[in-house]
Amino acid sequence: MPALAFHHLSERISIMSETVQIVCPHCDARNRVPAERDAGAAKCGRCKAALFPGQPVDLTGERFQRHLAGETPLIVDFWASWCGPCKAMAPVFDKAAQALEPKARFIKIDVDAEPALAAQYGVRSIPALFLIKNGKVVAQHAGMADMTLLAKWVQG
Repeated sequence: MPALAFHHLSERISIMSETVQIVCPHCDARNRVPAERDAGAAKCGRCKAALFPGQPVDLTGERFQRHLAGETPLIVDFWASWCGPCKAMAPVFDKAAQALEPKARFIKIDVDAEPALAAQYGVRSIPALFLIKNGKVVAQHAGMADMTLLAKWVQG
């Protein structure tokens, strides 16, 4: 094979291999999306649903573990249905998911349904917000938060 042809072939292979792994919020399948493609328009290869629906995803502990394996930063809201501040935070979190996906996945964890997961993350009061990148907590916030904080986390 001529050197020039080999060079072009290796460029194509390099470009094709640059993908981002995104976990489907509906069926939890792992999807590889080309890095240059708009992830906001991507659909799941298994269930065909949008990978970023523009709304927070309610997850259980088991499903949450699958999303930790993805490459998308996670913004997690630990909450409870009886919590007044959590109810007040919900519209802000919904709006953030709508505005800031696909730069981050917005996840809600019910502390009453998942007490072990809340304990694992040291949640002592709710709402409790965590920014998780590459499986590690990089920021956290206790109490109400505004859109500015969530946008800063996504941009940072």
